[in-house]
Amino acid sequence: MLSPGEIKKEIEERLKAYLSRDKSGIRKELLTIFIRIRSLTIADIHARLNERFSISIKAVASMVGTIASRIGILHVRKNPEGSTGVYEVKEQYLEIMTRIVSAI
Repeated sequence: MLSPGEIKKEIEERLKAYLSRDKSGIRKELLTIFIRIRSLTIADIHARLNERFSISIKAVASMVGTIASRIGILHVRKNPEGSTGVYEVKEQYLEIMTRIVSAI
């Protein structure tokens, strides 16, 4: 089992790899939005990204799902009505996110 320090190192490597494939800047913008707001629905994210990029809501959902499941820096909770998920940044990874995004 990995120690907390090893987990953070792994998360950092995954984030760097994810952002290294960012040709348009949309992935960096998505992470920046999460750093600023920390708790969003897919519709909220889509509205904010659509101001600068032409992107479908399905593409946004795919990116957020990848960040949540493969990178592991987000968790989802259902809103009280249970109709939509709210994605939140895991606090223990906020500093890593901020450092990596600002370095790129």
